Amino acid sequence: MRSLPLADPGTPDSRSASRYLWWLASHQFRTLGFGMFFGITWMLVGALIPMVIGKAIDAGITTKDTSALARWAGAFLLLGLVQAGSGIMRHRNAVFNWMSANFRTVQAVVRHANRLGATLPKRMATGEVVAIGAADTSHIGNALDITARGSAAIVSLITVTVILLTASVKLGLVVLLGVPLQMAVVSLLIKPLHRRQQAYRDQQGALTGRAVDIVAGLRVLRGIGGEQVFADRYRTQSQQLREAGVRAARIDSLLESIQVLMPGLFLALVTWLGARLAVAGEIGPGDLAAFYGYAAFLVMPMRTLAEMLEKMTRGHVSAGRVLRVLRLEPEITAPASPRALPEHGTLVDVKSGLSLRPGVLTVLAADRPEDAIEIADRLGWYAEGEVTLGGVPLSAATRDEVRARILVADNNARLFSGPLREELDPTGAAGDEQIMSALRTASAEEILDALPPQVARPGGPPGRRTPEDSPPASGLAAFVAERGREFSGGQQQRLRLARALLADAPILIMVEPTSAVDAHTEARIARRIGPARRGRTTLLATTSPLLLDQADHVVFVDDGKVIAEGTHRELLTSEPRYRAVVTRSVDA
Repeated sequence: MRSLPLADPGTPDSRSASRYLWWLASHQFRTLGFGMFFGITWMLVGALIPMVIGKAIDAGITTKDTSALARWAGAFLLLGLVQAGSGIMRHRNAVFNWMSANFRTVQAVVRHANRLGATLPKRMATGEVVAIGAADTSHIGNALDITARGSAAIVSLITVTVILLTASVKLGLVVLLGVPLQMAVVSLLIKPLHRRQQAYRDQQGALTGRAVDIVAGLRVLRGIGGEQVFADRYRTQSQQLREAGVRAARIDSLLESIQVLMPGLFLALVTWLGARLAVAGEIGPGDLAAFYGYAAFLVMPMRTLAEMLEKMTRGHVSAGRVLRVLRLEPEITAPASPRALPEHGTLVDVKSGLSLRPGVLTVLAADRPEDAIEIADRLGWYAEGEVTLGGVPLSAATRDEVRARILVADNNARLFSGPLREELDPTGAAGDEQIMSALRTASAEEILDALPPQVARPGGPPGRRTPEDSPPASGLAAFVAERGREFSGGQQQRLRLARALLADAPILIMVEPTSAVDAHTEARIARRIGPARRGRTTLLATTSPLLLDQADHVVFVDDGKVIAEGTHRELLTSEPRYRAVVTRSVDA
């Protein structure tokens, strides 16, 4: 068995849900084949066991042949061993197929999400993406997992039908006609189940997105008194989702009951016909026992076929949802013949008229915050725009090279769960001294000092130190919860600032880096950020007088255009609109 996940998931076929499932199957054809082989062996042996039991009964009761009885008993034991071994191998391959399809889908979606970048949140709600990872990948794995038992069920049904036709045409015809009848009844429920499951999954994705938005903006909602309004909306939408789930469950429960009822009726019919044939003398006691065994055995492949239809349907629905992501195209694409960007040069946004001189700390003050965000997105090549670095258009370079030169850090960035050191320095390239220097620049030293001493737990997140543990780890080893929820908004912002500084990008663009901190902390950051970035190009988008006063160069933007440049003090005296914007920020 190969280890999972694979290094390269391959390029998915996104033309249709069926083609996507076939693409997955083609990439694990070997294990699918093994799963089918062992599955067929496992179930086929189960189909032969009633025949062996019938022969043993005839040998022991009818002919009194003890040696023949012993031989059939040995055959029964051998079949049991073969069934046990093939069952283990079938399950092993089926689990691998489930995991491989699951992981390959996750890898394909994550890789494409990284390629989409800023396009993904614009085109698809967060809840939909979360729902794909939470449920759809599992359903896709189930669709490939069931192939081992599904193929075995088909082969076993054909085998038992041939055996029964050979022994009794009546019983053979009952099986031959009964199985398609059951499948026809089940198929009538598949289409409405498909439709209701699709509606349920769509509503589930929308509700998950609303929950994510509420949690992310909980502080703001409480501040403006909108918490109850959004809670009521969530409650209403949750009830709608519950009703959609109940509608889908009605069809699902009916399908489950038919999977039990139809094979049960079929078992009763075959047993009744077999008993009549035995009373009429057309078959012997061994044949009667064998026929009952066949009827009981047939319940499993018939239920498996119904289960296969259900899982294939769910897998097809989920594959369609995955394709919604895979079919999205990034707003910005790489050029066919990329050009290299210069190591140093002036970064120019033609639309606004902004020019960032190399090695200068520039602060961008905008009348409307939206203008500053749009300019930052264009400078970082997250949005279309005519931007050049040293005279070379960013659109002529690869996205990887642009990201290596220019880093845009805004307040939408998140902290992830894991050791604080890895949060601040994901590449592991910085030493303790560099990390502490970045924390000091971001005025975040006290955050580190306030963290409790922790040690790593084997196989899990760090826990509080006990006397028998090793000496307390540095605060950098402290475990950060998801989204950094143990930190306040200001603390999170300072940690994000430290992380951006540690990236040591040649050009660093930060949008409102101190909007959530108090004035004293902001003053310290303003004094320290210039020396920390000396020799490298830095742009801060803010209207904070504390940061503006420490800037080498200030640019004022009104209606998306640069209308004034200079130092903070020069613009205060020469530009009334600039003074109004800055004064308004102070008064606020």
